[in-house]
Amino acid sequence: MMRSWNPAYPPKDAIPWCREAKSFCTSVKVIGISAACLVGFFVLYSAMENKPFYGQRTSDSGPWRKDVDFDDIIRRTREMGEYFAQPVQEPKDKLLGGLLPEGLDVNSCVSRYQSALYRKVQKHQPSSYLVSRLRKYEALHKQCGPFTESYNRSLEYLKSGSHSQYTNSTGCKYVIWTPPIHGLGNRILSLASAFLYALLTNRVLLVDPESEVPDLFCEPFEVSWLLPSDFPLIGNFSGFDKNSPQSFGTLLKNISRGSSNSSSLPPYIYLHLLHDYDDDNKRFFCNQDQPVVQNVTWLIAKSNVYFAPALFSVSTFQQEISSLFPDLGTVFHHLGRYLFHPTNFVWGLITTYYDTNLARADERIGIQIRVFEKDPELKLLDQIMACAAKENLLPLVNGTEPVASQSLKTKAVLIASLEYGYFKAMRSMYWKHSTVTGEVIEVHQPSHEKYQYNDKKMHNIKAWAEMYLLSLTDKLVTSADSTFGYVAHSLGGLKPWILYKPENHVAPDPPCRRAVSKEPCMHAPPYFDCITKQWTGPGAKLDPHVQHCDDKWYGIKFIDREENL
Repeated sequence: MMRSWNPAYPPKDAIPWCREAKSFCTSVKVIGISAACLVGFFVLYSAMENKPFYGQRTSDSGPWRKDVDFDDIIRRTREMGEYFAQPVQEPKDKLLGGLLPEGLDVNSCVSRYQSALYRKVQKHQPSSYLVSRLRKYEALHKQCGPFTESYNRSLEYLKSGSHSQYTNSTGCKYVIWTPPIHGLGNRILSLASAFLYALLTNRVLLVDPESEVPDLFCEPFEVSWLLPSDFPLIGNFSGFDKNSPQSFGTLLKNISRGSSNSSSLPPYIYLHLLHDYDDDNKRFFCNQDQPVVQNVTWLIAKSNVYFAPALFSVSTFQQEISSLFPDLGTVFHHLGRYLFHPTNFVWGLITTYYDTNLARADERIGIQIRVFEKDPELKLLDQIMACAAKENLLPLVNGTEPVASQSLKTKAVLIASLEYGYFKAMRSMYWKHSTVTGEVIEVHQPSHEKYQYNDKKMHNIKAWAEMYLLSLTDKLVTSADSTFGYVAHSLGGLKPWILYKPENHVAPDPPCRRAVSKEPCMHAPPYFDCITKQWTGPGAKLDPHVQHCDDKWYGIKFIDREENL
């Protein structure tokens, strides 16, 4: 594949020496040419000396002699002047079936139009109606986004502090997404849900700039989706909770008591859509209560769940959601590929790792391991191997027989886990023994952070890169209840095999099951009767296209329509 060298700047705290060498870091053309020549030299040298370069296959047809992980890539990037090789080949469907708009800057976000080179041809094409609605949204965002005249006028409306004192005549309404400190998977899922709500209600989505979004994702629109840092309420976001006077639930209680009325609403409302929301805040998902927020210019939404399936319970949204997504099992798949494009630095990690460790394999198997209880004896590995063997994902090994020297097929296993032990044990097993099928199995792990650090930038960068790499695999095994796994399989349009949690330290039988759809699970559904205004519980009747989750009995998820016919 033809390649050129493009800048992929990592965050400043990832490469501290760059701050002291600005002139060196900004000498784009000179460094690019030098780095390319340097890599060419190493490739040529490795070929002449018959030595592996960046995971080149060794002569014994075993695993890579040196598995290159994220830290290796980052270190070598520093040495080469902050550059990653990027493909210049034009993908056949760079717009993903019309999902993406044409004309956005290529250099500032290489992944947007190059991602199709790393994915198989997708059978899940966006509907023509979704494509047209996205183009309309982009026009709205361009008109109403930050620092536009309409945005500035809407901001004056907010500063007025009263609906009666100032009339918002711009036609622009907003939903601001701000996340709590939770795992990256939760944040990605809730952000996609907020965008769906914006799409359904003709609002502009703005993102809290303190959310680390700029370090992970490219700007998806021509005008920024980042809320300006001087927004008047930005310092209050972290203090909002379900009992805040500005919350939707509190407003409804005040209206029912007569202390407020729906004709004189505040300039903004806080939406508490976290897992701990109470019955009053759950009324956000009631059709008869949606008009309360309809004419409020500014909505501030805080969420840590994938609440898209709950929006389907609002009857006025059902037809629109069905038109946007004729196959409801692709809601996040399309929204995720539209919104979440890795920044150049993250894309460099992804593509360099993929090209080094995974590209040569005939088939790629992803295994995402989330450990909920301590597992010093690696018992979970037995469950993983039992699942892989039962579902013909990976072959068994031949006892103590040595590794065969030739093979017709190679499978690359990509393990994503905070722990290192599972990778080490599986790699050792396939290194020391041949397989019963004669296949060569290579095992790779990009990182092993040991602990989850939700508020550390580099940790989240690696997590996002691993989710994306998992989404590029051909088949995927994920852990139950893991939003990390949800993002990976839904982004890739994959129906994973789910590893169920052991009960009383006893492995489940069967060890895994195939998911019923590609969609993520909403872990905390409202379960609220909008007529009686009472909690109903998981036993409540669900829409035929929204069912309980495979891995969480009280969660709900969209089901593929075509598979229910």
